[in-house]
Amino acid sequence: MSEALLVSIVVATIQAGTPFALAGLGELVTERSGVLNLGVEGMMLTGAVVGFMVTVATGSYTLGFVGGTLAGMLTALIFAVLTQTLLANQVAAGLALTIFGTGLSAFLGRAYTGISLDGLGGLALPGLDRIPFLGPALFQQDAIVYLSWLLPVALFWFLYRTQWGLVVRAIGESPAVADALGYPVIAIRYVTILFGGAMCGLAGAYLSLVYTPLWQEGMTSGRGWIALALVVFATWRPGWVMVGAYLFGFVTIANFQAQALGWDVPPDFLAMLPYLATIVALVLISADQARLRLNAPLSLTKNFHPTR
Repeated sequence: MSEALLVSIVVATIQAGTPFALAGLGELVTERSGVLNLGVEGMMLTGAVVGFMVTVATGSYTLGFVGGTLAGMLTALIFAVLTQTLLANQVAAGLALTIFGTGLSAFLGRAYTGISLDGLGGLALPGLDRIPFLGPALFQQDAIVYLSWLLPVALFWFLYRTQWGLVVRAIGESPAVADALGYPVIAIRYVTILFGGAMCGLAGAYLSLVYTPLWQEGMTSGRGWIALALVVFATWRPGWVMVGAYLFGFVTIANFQAQALGWDVPPDFLAMLPYLATIVALVLISADQARLRLNAPLSLTKNFHPTR
């Protein structure tokens, strides 16, 4: 296998894994506060179509990413109001959000089907981009990829090295105790839900502006559900989310890898590999109940109503 082919596989894996990483890290923070938002797919689709619409209208990728991020946040706000203010069931509200986001994105994107963009170019890091193999593989990526590398470090520092990170984790374990200590449980959960929505919107915008780059109805193709499974696979730890994201990214591009290597494998079989890998990963993780109980937030999916 030539070096050029290896570089192309690494680059493609990183680009395919970036939406998983962004959405997974956002959902991880939300779940750390004890909230399960199953609307990841809907938020990603909303971010994808709004980001694409803004970029086509303005010609600015920066504004497109901002628009996609804000769209994800606004969509998440609907979920936050339903579950934190109106105390709706989190699972039902999340499923409804996915249905809503899927329908809304299809409606908004009708006029944009078939339009394509040039894509966001790479941003070479001076000096590092000249390292043999590693330079072209890792250090000539786009700005969103670099952001996705900084994000897990920042989240690890926030969750495990700051007072407010400790508060978020405490709320995920026992919101009643955190409330008794005087912390605004509902307000903090609102913030974590909005952060999760922002990351999902950014992940969707990355799909439509960089990874594809075009708009197509239902273009997430289940990536939101894989991102949800990724959080469990990572046992709610940022570093393992990145490992899982690139693992699933590698599996996602298996079809292109097989073609490049000349393997005669049915494309339908390769297309189902990411979902098969998700099922296998969840089965393996679920078999270790002790590890799940040790890392899973105890109040996950449980609404809380302050008594004060």
